[in-house]
Amino acid sequence: MALSSCGTRPDRNATGSIPDDYRTRHPIVLTEDAQTLDIPIALGDRSLTTGVRDNIRGFAADHTAKSRGAVQIMLPRGSANAAAADHMRKEIRATLLSAGVKRDQMIETNYDASGYGPAAPIRLAFFAITAKAGPCGEWPEDLVENTMENKNYHNFGCATQANLAAQIANPMDLVQPRGMTPIDAEQRNVVIQDYREFGQPDF
Repeated sequence: MALSSCGTRPDRNATGSIPDDYRTRHPIVLTEDAQTLDIPIALGDRSLTTGVRDNIRGFAADHTAKSRGAVQIMLPRGSANAAAADHMRKEIRATLLSAGVKRDQMIETNYDASGYGPAAPIRLAFFAITAKAGPCGEWPEDLVENTMENKNYHNFGCATQANLAAQIANPMDLVQPRGMTPIDAEQRNVVIQDYREFGQPDF
């Protein structure tokens, strides 16, 4: 009886093998992911609206910041608005060009849009290195067991990690810090002069 009291439950050993740190369960990793923008096209469209042009310029700015690859312009084929989309592609190309995307970086392709209805979109896409975490929403364990053992459940912290990854402007910052910029000697002199004149502040 004395020896049996020192034993451990097999299920506790299995549970102990699952990482209890949410950063280990849901690590932020770098992966190649498609950045897309869908532009809805109506049957009677003959020109882009101001808002859509702004969206395209924003997409082009993201491409300039994140990628040096090609921008795909995917046109619907087989939909009722295919002719309107073919007409609008010229203005889309011109907007991308004016926003900094080079002409040789644009690639036009088609996709089967027969099941999209009358307003199949023109999709813009490029691939870039992105920070991601997840997938979230997985519940492989009974929450009662975690609560009894005062442990984090499997999905705990996943949304926080995913939101943090989405806010990272430069994913390479996770790999290597950026080089330091040259010092601003003039600003440094101002700070030193203020310190000498007013002294160390009281907090």
